[in-house]
Amino acid sequence: MGGDVNMKPGSLALVVVTASALLVTQASAAEIRVLSTPTLKTTLDELGPKFERATGHKLVTKFDAVAVLKRQIEAGELFDVTILLPVAIDDLIKQGKVVGRTDISRSGVGVAVRAGATTPDVGSVDALKRTLLSANSISYSPDSASSTFFLNLADRLGIGSEVRLKLKAAPGGRVMEPIASGDADLTVITIPNIVGVPGVAVAGRLPAELQSYTVFSAGVGATAKEVDGAKELIRYLVAPEATAVFEAKGMERVPQ
Repeated sequence: MGGDVNMKPGSLALVVVTASALLVTQASAAEIRVLSTPTLKTTLDELGPKFERATGHKLVTKFDAVAVLKRQIEAGELFDVTILLPVAIDDLIKQGKVVGRTDISRSGVGVAVRAGATTPDVGSVDALKRTLLSANSISYSPDSASSTFFLNLADRLGIGSEVRLKLKAAPGGRVMEPIASGDADLTVITIPNIVGVPGVAVAGRLPAELQSYTVFSAGVGATAKEVDGAKELIRYLVAPEATAVFEAKGMERVPQ
């Protein structure tokens, strides 16, 4: 009388429970919209799929410069989680666009060159100045926080006018592309933007007396559709289990 005749006792109940659990999982799965600085791209490229497998949620992530994303949020861009600089998050909180701030990681600044090229000396202040002055062209993005820091650094070193003559604006803010193709000699940028990018390499970190750390912070959108999922993602990113991935991408946890 059909296949159910030979079903073992309890099997039907197991099927029902399993199906119910699947329906619950599907019902609770969320599509989480994330707006993030490109500095976190390689990290999220690795942690994102792990988070999706662990939770059943799906991440829809958009990367752009902090200034660009901040303007888009202020203009009404819909999102659940944003990862920007603390000052941007704090300002968006004041505007009522973001709720809460969680510091996720921080990164130092380094010099990127084309992979396989002669590695310039950037280990001291004088060596860094010589390297910048000898470069034919320097890739940069006008909207990026790293480029703003770099130009201020050049002014502090007394070579601001010379450096500005060498600047080459990268298409779409993708500062690594001119480096990899050989169209620019170097760029000064946060380390995670260099690590793992094909065709480029880290020439070195800035000297200690010039080093600056950039903190990256997350916040939940004030009009987020998936508040619980957004909070779950932030908890996942700050969990100890994620630390090794951040470190492999050239970042570290923010000292408490």
